[in-house]
Amino acid sequence: MVAFNDFLLLLDGYLSGSWWFPAFLIGIGIFFTAYLGFPQFKFFAHGWRIVTGKYAKDEVEGETTPFEALTTAMSGAVGTGNIGGVALAIWIGGPAAIFWMWITAIFGMTTKFVEVTMAHKYRTTLSDGSISGGPMYYIEKSFNKRWAGVLFAALMMICAIGSGNMPQINNIASVLDSTFTVPKLATGLILGSMLWLIISGGIKRIAKIASKLVPIMAVIYFGGALVVVIENYQNIIPSFHSIFSQVFSGSAAAGGFLGASFAMSLKLGVARGLYSNEAGQGSSPIAHASAKTEHSVEQGMVSILEPFIDTIVVCSVTAIVILSSGAWIQKYENTFERSSMAIFAGEYSESNSKDVEELSKYILDARKFTSNTTAVKNFSGNLTIVEGDLQQDGITIFHNNSIAEDVTFYKNGEIFDGSLEILNGDIKDSSIIVVGKSLIHSAELTSKAFGSGVLGKYGEYIVAIGLLLFAFSTAIAWSYYGDRSTAYIFGENAVPWYRMIYVLCFIAAAIIDTTVVWNIAYVVVALVTIPNLFALFILRKEMKDQVSNYVIEK
Repeated sequence: MVAFNDFLLLLDGYLSGSWWFPAFLIGIGIFFTAYLGFPQFKFFAHGWRIVTGKYAKDEVEGETTPFEALTTAMSGAVGTGNIGGVALAIWIGGPAAIFWMWITAIFGMTTKFVEVTMAHKYRTTLSDGSISGGPMYYIEKSFNKRWAGVLFAALMMICAIGSGNMPQINNIASVLDSTFTVPKLATGLILGSMLWLIISGGIKRIAKIASKLVPIMAVIYFGGALVVVIENYQNIIPSFHSIFSQVFSGSAAAGGFLGASFAMSLKLGVARGLYSNEAGQGSSPIAHASAKTEHSVEQGMVSILEPFIDTIVVCSVTAIVILSSGAWIQKYENTFERSSMAIFAGEYSESNSKDVEELSKYILDARKFTSNTTAVKNFSGNLTIVEGDLQQDGITIFHNNSIAEDVTFYKNGEIFDGSLEILNGDIKDSSIIVVGKSLIHSAELTSKAFGSGVLGKYGEYIVAIGLLLFAFSTAIAWSYYGDRSTAYIFGENAVPWYRMIYVLCFIAAAIIDTTVVWNIAYVVVALVTIPNLFALFILRKEMKDQVSNYVIEK
């Protein structure tokens, strides 16, 4: 698993971890913003009016209302990215990552407007009378090659599982296990059965459920967040200051957090912004394509609201809760994931600025941002453990990008005594369990932030319930993206088989290493975004005609 995780990090380093991917993603958004005359601002209010049904016409072709299409897409976008993903961005990139997340969302509103309009324009009616649309159709048109559409659809099938499916149940299972001690496998099996019952009903059933779930989960989550923010009101302005003050310098070390470079903050902010609101990814246009709107550009205007609600509102609420509570720099007792753990030769301290600098370089190296820049060396040799405690001096245990404290070793449920063989920083005996205090990330960090004050354990319950609703609704919506892609390549008869694979992966991901699951998501999201952005640029003149014609008519 460690080797596979290293491969994912290497691959991600050439994709979303490289400078060109954030530049390409934001660049397309900037181009269309200027080319179309700032549509994310010009059509924002009009999008709200369309959602309320002001221009609704019963005779218009489609399977869902604009509101149902929006909530279906929102249920696909508002998920672990808003709860766990924001926490992950802060954990790696520091507060400055939130600024780049906002920038991605602002220009992503335009990108979303373009891709949804094109998806709605090129949608098709299948032999069974259902509507099918998405980037695969306009990609085929833009390149004038079916293989181009097939390539995107194949990548979307993988992305639906690797991004919209696996991280969702993984975070749900982790939080329910830590909060309510519900076994992860049991969570996977129960929710997997429910998932199958829902997605087998197609877009109409999915849309009906999404339109009910999204408002409920918003009320629960925002209510809890408001309590935490009010309790920490004195930290609100310092939280915003920490976001803006180090935008171009990277985030400074604080508490257990060892700092982050500008490149790390930029990459994580863009990646989390993209993963959260999906602008440019080509996923939510598949849901919007089913909407009953007379003009394709109208549904595009509705979609402008999606990144705003998802990232500017929901993600920002999560970020302020985490930053104002101080949970992001605190160490909490947890069971160490082996892929996030290393044993170093030498003693390192957070109070020593040179040690912090070297460990920061190590973090950059590990994520393939740099190479051969740190003096930190992984330990190889034997460690003596007595009653679970490490006996040697000159050794540092590193977990979740932080120096671990109060570490205890276990084997087969019992406190370990004996010698451990270590090879290049890794414990060779896979049966050894390591428990201690370190930084935490993803949904677990958000949970601790919510539970840090007056809410206590109830704050963690809010995150657990919110995550359950957010993430489960995301998995539901993404199943539709995957099965429309399957239908495009193989026909409707193949869809039940894809749904079966989708549910099986959903169950399996409940017990897979969290770090590996998130790194899979990073890679597949980048792979599916690239061809979509190229196609949108090729179709730029058609998009401008759509906007111009609509403005003239209205």
